[in-house]
Amino acid sequence: MSELLKNINKDKIPTHVAVIMDGNGRWAEKHGFLRAIGHKNGVKAVREVVEGAVELKISYLSLYAFSTENWNRPKAEVSALMELLVSALSKELPTFQKNNIQLQTIGEIDALPSRCRKKLNEVIELTSKNNGLTVVLALSYSSKLEIVNSVKKIAQKVADNSLDINDIDEAYFSKELYTAEYPNPDLLIRTSGEYRISNFLLWQIAYAELYFSPKLWPDFNKADFFEAILEYQNRERRFGKTTEQIKS
Repeated sequence: MSELLKNINKDKIPTHVAVIMDGNGRWAEKHGFLRAIGHKNGVKAVREVVEGAVELKISYLSLYAFSTENWNRPKAEVSALMELLVSALSKELPTFQKNNIQLQTIGEIDALPSRCRKKLNEVIELTSKNNGLTVVLALSYSSKLEIVNSVKKIAQKVADNSLDINDIDEAYFSKELYTAEYPNPDLLIRTSGEYRISNFLLWQIAYAELYFSPKLWPDFNKADFFEAILEYQNRERRFGKTTEQIKS
């Protein structure tokens, strides 16, 4: 671990890391447990990654916790996930305060059970003055729905004559997304050996570096997170330019 940390260039730390936390259910099945136990063990991996992000002084960490599609899972699993969310937020609040971590959320939060919304809002309020790492939980989130809702808001402004259609550009569109106040991710990590984005931050990751880990999420730890950062630092980010242009 110390060797990994020593090799990380502190001058090339990504500002924003996004994570698709995949594999809880398969981890549980692999070990002969109920799927809910896999989600519970996944909380440990969240803690490891958050601690790693704090150590590296990363500014933003977005975690794909629950998609709109996840509502279609068995009711018992969804209920267990919602209860786990409430208990995890309660347990992690002291750690958030100790490490100057601010919690925020994106997604269709109104779709969550009232108990979850209450606890979320409580932790968001209590950590609102913290100015270290910002942890963004994507809950009941769909990137396609986010984009559609943004198009509707912009279309309404044009219809109301409060916005000139010629003023709409990429920067303006980005301001209408849930993530308007955050920089776009520099690095997207996905666990469990799957090679897809699964409707997560589709607009925002246009130029993010993608890193896929074969590990199931509950097995993903701080050392794995540091390895992802090292891989990111070994890549050349050109944003459509040539290598010569980047180096000049």
